[in-house]
Amino acid sequence: MSFKVAFIGAGSIGFTRQLLQDLLSVKEFSNIEVAFTDINERNLDMVTQLCHRDIDANGLKIKIQATTDRREALKDAKYVFNVVRVGGLEAFQLDIDIPLKYGVDQCVGDTLGPGGIMYGQRGIPVVLEFCRDIREVSHPDCILLNYANPNAMITWACNKYGGVKTIGLCHGVQGGHQQIAEVLGLKQEEVDIICAGINHQTWYIQVKHKGQDMTGKLLEAFEKHPVYSKTEKVRIDMLRRFGYYSTESNGHLSEYVPWYRKRPDEIMDWIDLSSWINGETGGYLRVCIENRNWFETDFPRWLKEPARKFDSDKRSQEHGSYIIEGLETGRIYRGHFNVVNNGTITNLPDDAVVEVPGYVDANGINIPKVGDLPLGCAAVCNASISVQRLAVEAAVRGDDMLLRQAMMMDPLTGAVCNPPEIWQMVDEMLVAQAKWLPQYKNAIEEARVRLQSGKKIKTRDDYKGAARLKVKTVEEIQKERKG
Repeated sequence: MSFKVAFIGAGSIGFTRQLLQDLLSVKEFSNIEVAFTDINERNLDMVTQLCHRDIDANGLKIKIQATTDRREALKDAKYVFNVVRVGGLEAFQLDIDIPLKYGVDQCVGDTLGPGGIMYGQRGIPVVLEFCRDIREVSHPDCILLNYANPNAMITWACNKYGGVKTIGLCHGVQGGHQQIAEVLGLKQEEVDIICAGINHQTWYIQVKHKGQDMTGKLLEAFEKHPVYSKTEKVRIDMLRRFGYYSTESNGHLSEYVPWYRKRPDEIMDWIDLSSWINGETGGYLRVCIENRNWFETDFPRWLKEPARKFDSDKRSQEHGSYIIEGLETGRIYRGHFNVVNNGTITNLPDDAVVEVPGYVDANGINIPKVGDLPLGCAAVCNASISVQRLAVEAAVRGDDMLLRQAMMMDPLTGAVCNPPEIWQMVDEMLVAQAKWLPQYKNAIEEARVRLQSGKKIKTRDDYKGAARLKVKTVEEIQKERKG
């Protein structure tokens, strides 16, 4: 069995190496073709070296085609993984720091909020270029498996404007599934779930054990859990008020709704600093910076560590390899995927990208009809969908009025900022990120003039957020790991 799989943004060590390990743990895939492409030649080379070591140690003959020529990597590919971060950590820093001046305190900033919206403005035009290349040089039935955030916006743009069948993939459902099983005192495989909603705001609308509905038992179980009762306060409060547990982490969820990060003196009431994912200000940015610095410094040691074993027991819960396995071998796989709604969830808009159950086999990716979400859950999702739609259209058209409206409609931004503040914040973000936003050339020049006019609204330029931690040095990380 032979076909080609390409990775765009392959210099991302976390995703690339794990997804390749997952794929090559399928025994039928020992002869597939693999291509890596990235604009960062150094990162591409380091990740390729590590993956080649893994391949050689497992006795496979696969040679990775690593190239900065994207079209060459995509040529004849039947499956393409997108794991890019357009703008890298430089742009990510701006996504967090500029909104902080206006009081918008984000934990992650990659899905919604000012950070997620601007991430989409950078990413959507670039990913549509990927789609053009796929249409022109890849296999006629190529599927784009999108792991890049903002996942719903990217997947939405690719399906509407890219002309390439695109499935958005995320591991949020699996993570929450593990938590639910744990608080109920069960194994994950003993708990059957159905999730539905939108990416990072998907709801466990059915939780069963041996046919018994366990949904009503979740609130008490989470409230009594010695760890989650402290680290998942936002998710537990949403469960208390909406009746269903949400897939996304405490930190993520806190920035998608208007209630938990609007007052700086109350943010610590809802988050926990034992891990960035529980709500730390700019937590994911800090971790990404530390991981990048550590990887660059520690790469020689990585090469000396034992290679990864390609074994079915070592596969992660990431959906990508299982989807390809189902399509190629006919084995049935059930997961949760991000797809264009088209009536799957009947009280969310048809054009939205929803995260819902799906089944994969040799006949394709099949999505059953879910029906209505509970009204409250649908309302939360609809607020985000309106932001996503505006942001997608803004990115495609280069329309800064739609971009500003997306920021106005964003739940957290609207809870913190008034309209003039939002207008000025957008001006600042456009000017600061100009090199990644060619579609906004005229709007950026106009924004620059306004910012230089001397009529700026005063901002808190020295504000670091309610719960920001210092980026650790490589030496500090080394000492911590040795200790």
